[in-house]
Amino acid sequence: MTDTDRSFASLRLSAPMLQNLQRLEYVEMTPVQAASLPLALSGRDVIAQAKTGSGKTAAFALALLAKLDARRFDVQALVLCPTRELADQVTMEIRRLARAEENVKVLTLSGGVPLRGQLASLENGAHVVVGTPGRVLDHLGRGTLVLDKLNTLVLDEADRMLDMGFLDDMVQVASRCPKDRQTLLFSATYPEGIAKLAAQFMRDPQTVKVEAQHASTVIEQRWFQVTESERLPTVLRLLDHFRPPSSIAFCNTRARCTALAALLQAQGISALALHGDLEQRDRDQVLVRFANRSCSVLVATDVAARGLDIAALAAVISVDIPPDAEVHVHRIGRTGRAGEPGLALNLASLDEMGAVGRIEVVQAAATQWSPLDTLKPSGQGPLVPPMSTVHIQGGRKEKIRAGDVLGALTADLGYSREQVGKIDVNEFATYVAIERSVAAQAAERLNGGRIKGKTVKARLLLD
Repeated sequence: MTDTDRSFASLRLSAPMLQNLQRLEYVEMTPVQAASLPLALSGRDVIAQAKTGSGKTAAFALALLAKLDARRFDVQALVLCPTRELADQVTMEIRRLARAEENVKVLTLSGGVPLRGQLASLENGAHVVVGTPGRVLDHLGRGTLVLDKLNTLVLDEADRMLDMGFLDDMVQVASRCPKDRQTLLFSATYPEGIAKLAAQFMRDPQTVKVEAQHASTVIEQRWFQVTESERLPTVLRLLDHFRPPSSIAFCNTRARCTALAALLQAQGISALALHGDLEQRDRDQVLVRFANRSCSVLVATDVAARGLDIAALAAVISVDIPPDAEVHVHRIGRTGRAGEPGLALNLASLDEMGAVGRIEVVQAAATQWSPLDTLKPSGQGPLVPPMSTVHIQGGRKEKIRAGDVLGALTADLGYSREQVGKIDVNEFATYVAIERSVAAQAAERLNGGRIKGKTVKARLLLD
Protein backbone atom coordinates (compact mmCIF):
# COMPACT_ATOMS: atom_id res chain seq x y z
CA MET A 1 0.00 0.00 0.00
CA THR A 2 1.37 3.41 -0.93
CA ASP A 3 1.58 6.46 1.34
CA THR A 4 -1.17 8.05 -0.76
CA ASP A 5 -3.48 5.12 0.00
CA ARG A 6 -2.75 5.62 3.69
CA SER A 7 -3.74 9.30 3.56
CA PHE A 8 -7.08 10.22 5.17
CA ALA A 9 -7.53 12.64 2.24
CA SER A 10 -7.98 9.61 -0.01
CA LEU A 11 -11.23 8.79 1.81
CA ARG A 12 -14.69 10.21 1.22
CA LEU A 13 -14.62 12.44 4.29
CA SER A 14 -15.86 16.01 4.61
CA ALA A 15 -13.40 18.92 4.51
CA PRO A 16 -14.13 19.86 8.19
CA MET A 17 -13.46 16.23 9.23
CA LEU A 18 -10.14 16.18 7.37
CA GLN A 19 -9.16 19.48 9.02
CA ASN A 20 -10.06 18.06 12.45
CA LEU A 21 -7.96 14.95 11.77
CA GLN A 22 -5.01 17.22 10.97
CA ARG A 23 -5.53 19.12 14.25
CA LEU A 24 -5.60 15.80 16.11
CA GLU A 25 -2.33 14.86 14.32
CA TYR A 26 -3.83 11.86 12.56
CA VAL A 27 -1.15 11.85 9.87
CA GLU A 28 -1.94 8.62 8.06
CA MET A 29 -4.20 5.61 8.51
CA THR A 30 -3.11 2.62 10.56
CA PRO A 31 -3.31 -0.77 8.77
CA VAL A 32 -6.76 -1.59 10.22
CA GLN A 33 -8.09 1.85 9.24
CA ALA A 34 -6.69 1.57 5.70
CA ALA A 35 -8.22 -1.90 5.30
CA SER A 36 -11.65 -1.29 6.86
CA LEU A 37 -12.53 2.39 6.33
CA PRO A 38 -13.07 2.34 2.54
CA LEU A 39 -15.42 -0.64 2.95
CA ALA A 40 -17.25 0.88 5.93
CA LEU A 41 -17.64 4.26 4.23
CA SER A 42 -19.15 2.53 1.19
CA GLY A 43 -21.85 1.09 3.48
CA ARG A 44 -20.64 -2.53 3.62
CA ASP A 45 -20.91 -4.68 6.75
CA VAL A 46 -17.36 -5.32 8.00
CA ILE A 47 -15.71 -7.86 10.32
CA ALA A 48 -12.29 -6.52 11.32
CA GLN A 49 -9.79 -8.49 13.35
CA ALA A 50 -7.31 -6.17 15.05
CA LYS A 51 -5.78 -5.76 18.47
CA THR A 52 -6.35 -2.99 21.04
CA GLY A 53 -4.24 0.06 20.20
CA SER A 54 -4.39 -0.54 16.44
CA GLY A 55 -6.62 2.46 15.73
CA LYS A 56 -9.84 0.46 15.44
CA THR A 57 -11.92 2.99 17.43
CA ALA A 58 -11.20 5.72 14.88
CA ALA A 59 -11.95 3.22 12.09
CA PHE A 60 -15.55 2.69 13.16
CA ALA A 61 -16.00 6.20 14.59
CA LEU A 62 -15.15 7.89 11.29
CA ALA A 63 -17.53 5.54 9.46
CA LEU A 64 -20.50 6.19 11.75
CA LEU A 65 -19.85 9.96 11.91
CA ALA A 66 -19.75 10.19 8.10
CA LYS A 67 -23.38 8.99 7.97
CA LEU A 68 -24.59 11.13 10.87
CA ASP A 69 -27.10 13.94 10.38
CA ALA A 70 -26.54 16.25 13.37
CA ARG A 71 -29.73 18.19 12.56
CA ARG A 72 -31.78 15.05 13.26
CA PHE A 73 -31.89 14.47 17.00
CA ASP A 74 -32.30 10.68 16.94
CA VAL A 75 -29.97 7.87 17.97
CA GLN A 76 -28.32 7.07 14.64
CA ALA A 77 -25.39 4.92 15.85
CA LEU A 78 -24.94 2.42 18.69
CA VAL A 79 -21.58 1.04 19.83
CA LEU A 80 -21.65 -2.00 22.14
CA CYS A 81 -18.57 -2.52 24.35
CA PRO A 82 -17.80 -5.26 26.91
CA THR A 83 -16.83 -2.99 29.81
CA ARG A 84 -17.61 0.40 31.24
CA GLU A 85 -13.94 1.47 30.92
CA LEU A 86 -13.84 0.69 27.21
CA ALA A 87 -17.20 2.42 26.70
CA ASP A 88 -15.78 5.56 28.36
CA GLN A 89 -12.63 5.43 26.17
CA VAL A 90 -14.68 4.98 22.99
CA THR A 91 -17.01 7.85 23.94
CA MET A 92 -14.03 10.18 24.43
CA GLU A 93 -12.52 9.24 21.06
CA ILE A 94 -15.82 9.70 19.17
CA ARG A 95 -16.28 13.13 20.80
CA ARG A 96 -12.78 14.19 19.69
CA LEU A 97 -13.45 13.07 16.13
CA ALA A 98 -16.95 14.64 16.14
CA ARG A 99 -15.56 18.15 16.73
CA ALA A 100 -15.63 18.63 12.96
CA GLU A 101 -19.40 19.08 13.18
CA GLU A 102 -21.07 21.10 15.89
CA ASN A 103 -23.50 19.71 18.44
CA VAL A 104 -22.95 15.98 17.95
CA LYS A 105 -24.10 14.45 21.23
CA VAL A 106 -22.44 11.20 22.32
CA LEU A 107 -23.91 9.45 25.36
CA THR A 108 -22.51 6.56 27.44
CA LEU A 109 -24.91 3.96 28.85
CA SER A 110 -23.03 1.46 31.00
CA GLY A 111 -23.55 -0.53 34.17
CA GLY A 112 -22.05 0.49 37.50
CA VAL A 113 -23.52 3.99 37.08
CA PRO A 114 -26.90 5.09 38.54
CA LEU A 115 -29.79 5.04 36.07
CA ARG A 116 -31.16 8.44 37.09
CA GLY A 117 -28.53 10.51 35.26
CA GLN A 118 -28.74 8.32 32.15
CA LEU A 119 -32.53 8.68 32.02
CA ALA A 120 -32.25 12.47 32.18
CA SER A 121 -29.60 12.48 29.41
CA LEU A 122 -31.72 10.25 27.18
CA GLU A 123 -34.69 12.59 27.59
CA ASN A 124 -32.51 15.35 26.11
CA GLY A 125 -31.67 13.15 23.12
CA ALA A 126 -28.42 11.83 21.59
CA HIS A 127 -26.94 11.09 18.17
CA VAL A 128 -24.53 8.30 19.21
CA VAL A 129 -24.90 5.89 22.13
CA VAL A 130 -21.94 3.89 23.46
CA GLY A 131 -22.86 1.26 26.02
CA THR A 132 -22.51 -2.15 27.61
CA PRO A 133 -25.01 -4.82 26.47
CA GLY A 134 -26.83 -5.23 29.80
CA ARG A 135 -27.46 -1.54 30.40
CA VAL A 136 -28.46 -0.90 26.75
CA LEU A 137 -30.99 -3.75 27.00
CA ASP A 138 -32.28 -2.27 30.27
CA HIS A 139 -33.01 1.06 28.56
CA LEU A 140 -34.57 -0.68 25.55
CA GLY A 141 -36.86 -2.59 27.92
CA ARG A 142 -37.88 0.63 29.67
CA GLY A 143 -38.53 2.36 26.36
CA THR A 144 -36.05 5.11 27.27
CA LEU A 145 -33.75 4.17 24.36
CA VAL A 146 -35.31 4.09 20.89
CA LEU A 147 -33.37 2.71 17.94
CA ASP A 148 -35.92 3.16 15.12
CA LYS A 149 -33.69 5.66 13.26
CA LEU A 150 -30.43 3.77 13.81
CA ASN A 151 -28.21 3.36 10.74
CA THR A 152 -24.99 1.92 12.26
CA LEU A 153 -24.45 -0.82 14.86
CA VAL A 154 -20.88 -1.43 16.08
CA LEU A 155 -19.78 -4.43 18.13
CA ASP A 156 -16.42 -3.50 19.67
CA GLU A 157 -14.26 -6.25 21.25
CA ALA A 158 -16.90 -8.77 20.14
CA ASP A 159 -14.79 -11.76 21.25
CA ARG A 160 -14.52 -10.25 24.74
CA MET A 161 -18.31 -9.84 24.90
CA LEU A 162 -18.68 -13.50 23.96
CA ASP A 163 -16.18 -14.44 26.72
CA MET A 164 -18.31 -12.52 29.22
CA GLY A 165 -21.49 -14.35 28.22
CA PHE A 166 -23.13 -11.47 26.34
CA LEU A 167 -24.10 -13.47 23.23
CA ASP A 168 -27.86 -13.46 23.95
CA ASP A 169 -27.75 -9.77 24.91
CA MET A 170 -25.99 -8.85 21.65
CA VAL A 171 -28.51 -10.82 19.62
CA GLN A 172 -31.38 -9.14 21.46
CA VAL A 173 -29.97 -5.66 20.90
CA ALA A 174 -29.38 -6.38 17.20
CA SER A 175 -32.97 -7.62 16.84
CA ARG A 176 -34.18 -4.22 18.12
CA CYS A 177 -32.23 -2.35 15.40
CA PRO A 178 -33.59 -1.64 11.90
CA LYS A 179 -32.83 -4.48 9.49
CA ASP A 180 -31.33 -2.18 6.83
CA ARG A 181 -28.63 -0.85 9.19
CA GLN A 182 -24.89 -1.24 8.69
CA THR A 183 -23.09 -3.53 11.16
CA LEU A 184 -19.38 -3.24 11.96
CA LEU A 185 -17.79 -5.95 14.12
CA PHE A 186 -14.31 -5.54 15.64
CA SER A 187 -12.52 -8.36 17.42
CA ALA A 188 -8.96 -9.06 18.58
CA THR A 189 -9.31 -12.81 18.01
CA TYR A 190 -11.63 -14.82 15.77
CA PRO A 191 -13.19 -17.66 17.80
CA GLU A 192 -15.94 -19.84 16.33
CA GLY A 193 -18.61 -17.76 18.09
CA ILE A 194 -17.78 -14.70 15.95
CA ALA A 195 -18.70 -16.53 12.73
CA LYS A 196 -22.01 -17.65 14.28
CA LEU A 197 -22.69 -14.11 15.47
CA ALA A 198 -21.99 -12.68 12.01
CA ALA A 199 -24.20 -15.26 10.34
CA GLN A 200 -27.11 -14.27 12.59
CA PHE A 201 -27.30 -10.56 11.84
CA MET A 202 -24.73 -9.32 9.34
CA ARG A 203 -25.34 -8.89 5.61
CA ASP A 204 -22.61 -10.31 3.36
CA PRO A 205 -19.85 -8.98 5.68
CA GLN A 206 -16.39 -8.23 4.29
CA THR A 207 -13.65 -9.66 6.51
CA VAL A 208 -10.49 -7.67 7.21
CA LYS A 209 -7.62 -9.23 9.13
CA VAL A 210 -4.65 -7.14 10.17
CA GLU A 211 -1.65 -9.30 10.99
CA ALA A 212 -1.15 -9.20 14.74
CA GLN A 213 2.61 -9.32 14.46
CA HIS A 214 5.08 -7.02 16.19
CA ALA A 215 8.47 -6.06 14.85
CA SER A 216 11.18 -7.81 16.88
CA THR A 217 13.16 -4.56 16.80
CA VAL A 218 10.35 -2.88 18.76
CA ILE A 219 9.40 -5.70 21.16
CA GLU A 220 12.13 -7.86 22.64
CA GLN A 221 10.84 -11.27 23.75
CA ARG A 222 12.62 -13.34 26.37
CA TRP A 223 11.54 -16.88 27.35
CA PHE A 224 12.43 -18.68 30.58
CA GLN A 225 11.65 -22.30 31.43
CA VAL A 226 10.41 -22.74 35.00
CA THR A 227 8.96 -25.42 37.26
CA GLU A 228 5.66 -24.69 38.99
CA SER A 229 7.41 -23.92 42.27
CA GLU A 230 9.78 -21.48 40.51
CA ARG A 231 7.09 -19.57 38.60
CA LEU A 232 6.02 -16.86 41.05
CA PRO A 233 9.46 -16.28 42.63
CA THR A 234 10.85 -15.87 39.09
CA VAL A 235 8.50 -12.90 38.54
CA LEU A 236 10.30 -11.19 41.45
CA ARG A 237 13.66 -11.95 39.79
CA LEU A 238 12.46 -10.55 36.44
CA LEU A 239 11.28 -7.31 38.04
CA ASP A 240 14.53 -6.90 39.98
CA HIS A 241 16.74 -7.65 36.95
CA PHE A 242 14.92 -5.65 34.24
CA ARG A 243 13.36 -3.00 36.56
CA PRO A 244 10.53 -1.91 34.23
CA PRO A 245 8.87 1.33 35.47
CA SER A 246 5.46 -0.16 34.63
CA SER A 247 4.41 -3.69 33.72
CA ILE A 248 1.38 -5.95 33.39
CA ALA A 249 1.81 -9.50 34.68
CA PHE A 250 -0.74 -11.76 32.95
CA CYS A 251 -2.06 -14.85 34.72
CA ASN A 252 -4.45 -17.47 33.34
CA THR A 253 -6.54 -17.68 36.55
CA ARG A 254 -7.91 -15.38 39.26
CA ALA A 255 -6.28 -17.54 41.94
CA ARG A 256 -2.83 -17.06 40.37
CA CYS A 257 -3.51 -13.31 40.10
CA THR A 258 -4.34 -13.03 43.79
CA ALA A 259 -1.34 -15.14 44.86
CA LEU A 260 1.15 -13.18 42.75
CA ALA A 261 -0.17 -9.76 43.82
CA ALA A 262 0.12 -10.84 47.49
CA LEU A 263 3.70 -12.07 46.96
CA LEU A 264 4.77 -8.83 45.23
CA GLN A 265 3.15 -6.68 47.92
CA ALA A 266 4.85 -8.72 50.65
CA GLN A 267 8.20 -7.89 49.00
CA GLY A 268 7.44 -4.15 49.06
CA ILE A 269 6.51 -3.87 45.37
CA SER A 270 3.53 -1.67 44.54
CA ALA A 271 1.25 -4.20 42.82
CA LEU A 272 -2.53 -4.39 42.29
CA ALA A 273 -4.69 -7.28 41.07
CA LEU A 274 -7.32 -6.95 38.32
CA HIS A 275 -9.75 -9.84 37.88
CA GLY A 276 -13.44 -10.58 37.47
CA ASP A 277 -14.22 -10.81 41.21
CA LEU A 278 -13.62 -7.09 41.81
CA GLU A 279 -16.49 -4.71 42.52
CA GLN A 280 -16.80 -1.90 39.97
CA ARG A 281 -15.54 0.75 42.43
CA ASP A 282 -12.44 -1.31 43.27
CA ARG A 283 -11.83 -1.99 39.57
CA ASP A 284 -12.04 1.75 38.83
CA GLN A 285 -9.47 2.48 41.54
CA VAL A 286 -7.04 -0.18 40.31
CA LEU A 287 -7.18 1.10 36.73
CA VAL A 288 -6.80 4.74 37.75
CA ARG A 289 -3.79 3.99 39.99
CA PHE A 290 -1.99 1.98 37.35
CA ALA A 291 -2.65 4.50 34.56
CA ASN A 292 -1.52 7.46 36.70
CA ARG A 293 1.82 5.83 37.67
CA SER A 294 0.90 5.11 41.31
CA CYS A 295 1.39 1.37 40.87
CA SER A 296 4.39 -0.47 39.38
CA VAL A 297 2.79 -3.82 38.48
CA LEU A 298 -0.76 -4.63 37.40
CA VAL A 299 -1.44 -8.36 37.89
CA ALA A 300 -4.33 -9.25 35.58
CA THR A 301 -6.25 -12.00 33.83
CA ASP A 302 -6.66 -11.62 30.06
CA VAL A 303 -10.44 -11.27 30.37
CA ALA A 304 -10.22 -8.48 32.98
CA ALA A 305 -7.57 -6.55 31.03
CA ARG A 306 -9.31 -6.56 27.65
CA GLY A 307 -10.16 -3.08 26.39
CA LEU A 308 -7.49 -1.36 28.48
CA ASP A 309 -5.15 0.87 26.56
CA ILE A 310 -2.29 1.86 28.86
CA ALA A 311 0.24 4.23 27.31
CA ALA A 312 3.99 3.82 27.83
CA LEU A 313 3.90 0.26 29.18
CA ALA A 314 7.52 -0.83 29.64
CA ALA A 315 6.99 -4.61 29.95
CA VAL A 316 4.49 -7.43 29.70
CA ILE A 317 5.10 -10.58 31.77
CA SER A 318 3.32 -13.80 30.85
CA VAL A 319 3.29 -15.60 34.19
CA ASP A 320 1.34 -18.43 32.51
CA ILE A 321 1.30 -19.16 28.78
CA PRO A 322 -2.22 -18.84 27.31
CA PRO A 323 -3.51 -21.88 25.37
CA ASP A 324 -4.61 -19.57 22.52
CA ALA A 325 -1.58 -18.23 20.59
CA GLU A 326 -3.47 -15.13 19.45
CA VAL A 327 -4.07 -14.17 23.09
CA HIS A 328 -0.29 -14.20 23.57
CA VAL A 329 0.20 -11.90 20.57
CA HIS A 330 -2.52 -9.64 21.96
CA ARG A 331 -0.73 -9.53 25.35
CA ILE A 332 2.67 -8.52 24.03
CA GLY A 333 1.13 -5.92 21.71
CA ARG A 334 0.42 -3.78 24.76
CA THR A 335 4.09 -2.87 25.07
CA GLY A 336 6.28 -1.25 22.41
CA ARG A 337 3.62 1.27 21.38
CA ALA A 338 4.18 4.37 19.25
CA GLY A 339 7.66 3.24 18.19
CA GLU A 340 8.89 2.92 21.80
CA PRO A 341 10.87 -0.23 22.68
CA GLY A 342 8.93 -2.91 24.55
CA LEU A 343 9.83 -5.97 26.58
CA ALA A 344 7.87 -9.25 26.70
CA LEU A 345 9.00 -11.72 29.38
CA ASN A 346 7.49 -15.20 29.25
CA LEU A 347 7.57 -18.05 31.76
CA ALA A 348 6.75 -21.58 30.56
CA SER A 349 6.82 -25.00 32.19
CA LEU A 350 7.25 -28.30 30.35
CA ASP A 351 3.46 -28.75 30.43
CA GLU A 352 3.07 -25.54 28.41
CA MET A 353 5.42 -26.41 25.54
CA GLY A 354 2.47 -27.31 23.27
CA ALA A 355 1.13 -23.75 23.71
CA VAL A 356 4.64 -22.37 23.07
CA GLY A 357 4.74 -24.34 19.81
CA ARG A 358 1.44 -22.80 18.67
CA ILE A 359 2.85 -19.33 19.42
CA GLU A 360 5.93 -20.11 17.29
CA VAL A 361 3.65 -21.03 14.38
CA VAL A 362 1.61 -17.81 14.68
CA GLN A 363 4.71 -15.63 15.03
CA ALA A 364 6.63 -17.58 12.37
CA ALA A 365 9.71 -17.47 14.59
CA ALA A 366 11.54 -19.88 16.88
CA THR A 367 11.44 -19.17 20.60
CA GLN A 368 14.66 -17.79 22.10
CA TRP A 369 15.25 -19.25 25.58
CA SER A 370 17.35 -17.62 28.32
CA PRO A 371 18.71 -19.49 31.38
CA LEU A 372 17.27 -18.40 34.73
CA ASP A 373 20.77 -17.77 36.05
CA THR A 374 21.11 -14.81 33.64
CA LEU A 375 18.71 -12.93 35.96
CA LYS A 376 20.99 -11.01 38.33
CA PRO A 377 19.87 -9.09 41.44
CA SER A 378 20.16 -5.33 41.01
CA GLY A 379 20.68 -4.52 44.68
CA GLN A 380 18.37 -1.50 44.27
CA GLY A 381 15.48 -2.64 46.45
CA PRO A 382 11.83 -3.03 45.40
CA LEU A 383 10.32 -1.06 42.51
CA VAL A 384 8.64 2.11 43.74
CA PRO A 385 6.27 4.12 41.50
CA PRO A 386 6.87 7.88 41.21
CA MET A 387 3.32 8.88 42.23
CA SER A 388 0.67 8.09 44.87
CA THR A 389 -3.08 8.55 44.48
CA VAL A 390 -5.28 10.77 46.61
CA HIS A 391 -9.01 9.98 46.64
CA ILE A 392 -11.37 12.96 46.94
CA GLN A 393 -14.99 12.31 47.88
CA GLY A 394 -17.04 14.03 45.18
CA GLY A 395 -16.94 14.09 41.40
CA ARG A 396 -19.00 15.20 38.43
CA LYS A 397 -22.20 15.14 40.48
CA GLU A 398 -20.69 17.87 42.68
CA LYS A 399 -19.59 19.77 39.50
CA ILE A 400 -15.91 19.16 40.33
CA ARG A 401 -13.57 19.56 37.35
CA ALA A 402 -9.90 18.64 36.96
CA GLY A 403 -8.98 22.34 36.83
CA ASP A 404 -10.63 22.92 40.22
CA VAL A 405 -8.50 20.20 41.83
CA LEU A 406 -5.32 21.46 40.17
CA GLY A 407 -6.09 24.98 41.37
CA ALA A 408 -6.67 23.80 44.95
CA LEU A 409 -3.31 22.01 44.97
CA THR A 410 -1.22 24.66 43.23
CA ALA A 411 -2.78 28.09 43.85
CA ASP A 412 -4.24 27.31 47.30
CA LEU A 413 -1.78 24.79 48.80
CA GLY A 414 1.37 25.85 46.96
CA TYR A 415 2.38 22.60 45.24
CA SER A 416 4.08 22.91 41.85
CA ARG A 417 2.36 21.82 38.64
CA GLU A 418 5.10 19.20 38.18
CA GLN A 419 4.17 17.55 41.51
CA VAL A 420 0.60 16.92 40.31
CA GLY A 421 -0.06 14.11 37.82
CA LYS A 422 -3.16 12.74 36.16
CA ILE A 423 -6.54 13.85 37.54
CA ASP A 424 -9.53 11.55 36.98
CA VAL A 425 -12.98 12.91 37.80
CA ASN A 426 -15.62 10.16 38.01
CA GLU A 427 -19.31 10.41 38.81
CA PHE A 428 -18.94 10.43 42.60
CA ALA A 429 -15.17 10.42 43.19
CA THR A 430 -12.02 12.18 42.03
CA TYR A 431 -8.54 10.64 41.93
CA VAL A 432 -5.41 12.74 41.66
CA ALA A 433 -1.83 11.48 41.26
CA ILE A 434 0.64 13.41 43.40
CA GLU A 435 4.42 13.05 43.66
CA ARG A 436 5.02 10.24 46.14
CA SER A 437 7.18 12.25 48.57
CA VAL A 438 4.44 14.83 49.23
CA ALA A 439 1.26 12.82 48.59
CA ALA A 440 0.46 11.99 52.25
CA GLN A 441 0.93 15.62 53.26
CA ALA A 442 -1.19 16.83 50.32
CA ALA A 443 -4.02 14.44 51.24
CA GLU A 444 -3.95 15.68 54.83
CA ARG A 445 -4.05 19.33 53.74
CA LEU A 446 -6.80 18.71 51.17
CA ASN A 447 -8.96 16.86 53.71
CA GLY A 448 -11.28 19.40 55.25
CA GLY A 449 -10.12 22.03 52.76
CA ARG A 450 -12.20 23.58 50.01
CA ILE A 451 -12.68 22.92 46.30
CA LYS A 452 -15.11 25.22 44.47
CA GLY A 453 -16.04 26.72 47.83
CA LYS A 454 -17.15 23.37 49.27
CA THR A 455 -15.43 21.41 52.04
CA VAL A 456 -14.09 18.07 50.76
CA LYS A 457 -12.90 14.80 52.28
CA ALA A 458 -9.60 13.41 50.95
CA ARG A 459 -7.47 10.37 51.79
CA LEU A 460 -4.35 8.71 50.48
CA LEU A 461 -4.91 5.32 48.82
CA LEU A 462 -2.34 3.04 50.45
CA ASP A 463 -0.30 0.39 48.62
